[in-house]
Amino acid sequence: MKRLLIIFLIIIFNCSCNNDSINEELQEMVLEDDNTFEEEEEEEEEITQSINPNPIGNIAGTIETFNKDLIDDNYILINDAGNNFVYLMNKNAEVLHQWNLNGGNLGNDCELLPNGQLLTMTESEDPKIQLGGTGGKIQLLDKFGNIDWSYVYSTENEVLHHDAEMLPNGNIIILTWERRTAEEANSFGYKMDIELFPDGIIEVNPNSNEIEWQWHMWDHTIQDFDNTKGNYGIVSQNPQLIDINYTQLESGDITHANGIAYDPIKDLIYVSVNFYSEVWVIDHSTTVLESSSHSGGNYNIGGDLVYRFGNPSAYKNNVGDRLFNNNHYPNLLADGNFENILIFSNGSDLNQSIVYELKLPTNLILEPNIDNEPEIIWQFTDPDLYAPRVSGAVKLPNDNILITEGDFGLWEVTKDKEVVWKFTGDGFYWRGYSFSKNDPTILDLLQ
Repeated sequence: MKRLLIIFLIIIFNCSCNNDSINEELQEMVLEDDNTFEEEEEEEEEITQSINPNPIGNIAGTIETFNKDLIDDNYILINDAGNNFVYLMNKNAEVLHQWNLNGGNLGNDCELLPNGQLLTMTESEDPKIQLGGTGGKIQLLDKFGNIDWSYVYSTENEVLHHDAEMLPNGNIIILTWERRTAEEANSFGYKMDIELFPDGIIEVNPNSNEIEWQWHMWDHTIQDFDNTKGNYGIVSQNPQLIDINYTQLESGDITHANGIAYDPIKDLIYVSVNFYSEVWVIDHSTTVLESSSHSGGNYNIGGDLVYRFGNPSAYKNNVGDRLFNNNHYPNLLADGNFENILIFSNGSDLNQSIVYELKLPTNLILEPNIDNEPEIIWQFTDPDLYAPRVSGAVKLPNDNILITEGDFGLWEVTKDKEVVWKFTGDGFYWRGYSFSKNDPTILDLLQ
């Protein structure tokens, strides 16, 4: 407004008199105001960039190309919990689309569904249980970030965390922590006198917000510490049960599950259990009552473990080699009828991460004193590959493997273990998901 007023005054003076000194003085005022206006524009741009450092078209990080001919030239959905961004980028690290999370802090996972909705885990307001990877709120967002559905499960005694998966029936299974008092822990033979936060799973119907199925680790424990407790037994003879004393941690977060996957053919749920360095397999065909028991369901063992792998020492099995030292993302591969799985072993005790592709047994059998570990189909490591937290791996259309190294960025490697591409940025990367450029969901997203 100030600038327009000065221009108007110049016109008036030019029309009314020939006072050059006045004209020059006003013109200098306009020039000074132009400079001020340009500075204000620059300041506004700087503010915009600070609010949104990854606007569409900008570079999300840096890339290194080692073999362009072998790169899978499709798109990647990035979950950046460090900068609180979820965005789609190409292999030049150009941001093609970014979601508005409505001010929510990423609980960890965000997954793009075939219908174009983004399934997000974000942190609830004032969460009472605060452990690494907490959330409390699950939402479905449209491509603009509008909330299509929101569900909060966050109280003094339970909270959603880390990961969720949509089932074929439209329901959503979600990891939970539940508080158990020190007295309850003692009654179950736990060695330390502290409250615990064991893991569970709930299945929520988004149409009704009803919990239609649930499973709780607490119902399937065993211990050999106190023979006066009801769950006392021989751990090595009961691999279907969970040794409650395998970890003793002051935080009470004794299992720290961090990933969930679903096999629709066998109706099984796979859970990555970080502090046990294992994957647990649970029968989803049970009723709610059966899931808390030791019978019923397709495998007639209720909610006990159908199968487990990664760390035989977690159930005192001396047969079979340990694969994982902490682990993330149990990625079941549909192209093998869910018989193969990719998983990221963080290698926290080794300062070295390993990505495995494993072939699961056709018939899942879990017995004591035998080697229950799956077959290693492929594995990859590198002296530079190490992330003690988060991370994962997905298979690309050209059969390459896209690895998310949480503290670094992403790698693309061939099945011959050749590194062909890397992306790095300043984020904290939960997972990277691959999408074909011709995927109808992506085409609609980018319209």
